[in-house]
Amino acid sequence: MLEKGWNPRLPEDTLRKDLIDIHPTASSFKTMLHKVKHHAKKKWDKSHKVPDFKVGDLALVSTLNLNNIKGPKRLEDSYVGTFFILALHGRGS
Repeated sequence: MLEKGWNPRLPEDTLRKDLIDIHPTASSFKTMLHKVKHHAKKKWDKSHKVPDFKVGDLALVSTLNLNNIKGPKRLEDSYVGTFFILALHGRGS
């Protein structure tokens, strides 16, 4: 945001630690905000698991982003392969 010359004000900006007089509503909002963030993270982590691929495992490859397959998209297979994993690249692979 620095290149645009303005800094947007966010709800958390009003909850700074250096403020002496904090309105009671602001402090209750802060606790509610932390509870909501924790709840959202817990729900996300419950439904999204870290893949545990290892070198040598068999894997299928999604055809969702493959553009080199001819013909109608509705007649294509959803996945191709079974391929051996030769190497892992990055955290999500």
